[in-house]
Amino acid sequence: MATKSYRPTTSTRRFHTVLVRDEISRPRPEKSLVEPKKRTGGRNSKGQLTSWFRGGGHKQNYRVIDFKRDKIGVPARVAAIEYDPNRSANIALLHYRDGEKRYILQPVDLQVGMTVVAGPEADILVGNALPLKNIPPGTVVHNVELRPGKGGQMARSAGAQVRLISKEGEFALLKLPSGETRKVLAECMATVGQVGNLDYENVSLGKAGRSRWLGRRPHNRGVSMNPVDHPHGGGEGKTSGGRHPVTPWGQPTRGYKTRNNPRTDKWIVARRK
Repeated sequence: MATKSYRPTTSTRRFHTVLVRDEISRPRPEKSLVEPKKRTGGRNSKGQLTSWFRGGGHKQNYRVIDFKRDKIGVPARVAAIEYDPNRSANIALLHYRDGEKRYILQPVDLQVGMTVVAGPEADILVGNALPLKNIPPGTVVHNVELRPGKGGQMARSAGAQVRLISKEGEFALLKLPSGETRKVLAECMATVGQVGNLDYENVSLGKAGRSRWLGRRPHNRGVSMNPVDHPHGGGEGKTSGGRHPVTPWGQPTRGYKTRNNPRTDKWIVARRK
């Protein structure tokens, strides 16, 4: 899937690029796998603004994705490749032999008409899901579970991949896209292959309006605010903040470590930095 640019008929067209969706084989989603998606506008259940600069955007419906891949031993045919507005990756519609339909993330080279299956006896083929203990070292996988049966949580965005380095007893050693190396229980499921839609990272929005379609509102700097709104605000004329960069709540940024989860530190073998 490549990107397409336009003749610069306007100043924004000059930088505007889109994906050529030649892999998409079906324009409308499967109705039985679509749910309404309520917008939050960046607010929590109490109505307080917890995520700034969100709101508006085009209306979206949620596609129910099978991250667990718990339909063991039942072959499924890839019926269609579809666009999903809720994620950077494309999704594949599976028709199982028993009549059930499910969506999965589309890996690279998975095409309409191919057959996929999940379970410990599955072959090491693109789109098949197996426990890590049944996958040979060196294999590229995605949609990796952190806890058996919970469903895939790692490597789900476009182009993401995890490399299985080795297996040590009941654990598997994984190299994550961030550069981090960590242990995961070998009972956890993973899907063979790399997540598709590789050219997503090359798309240039080109204009502010296209960000608004995605629900992203204008993001103004702290130095442009008043002191009551941000620690960098205020001052006569333009200032550069007058202190080391911080968040609106005074927490240092630019490299300040905020991770504090001793319970899972033992699983991390090498940090991403």
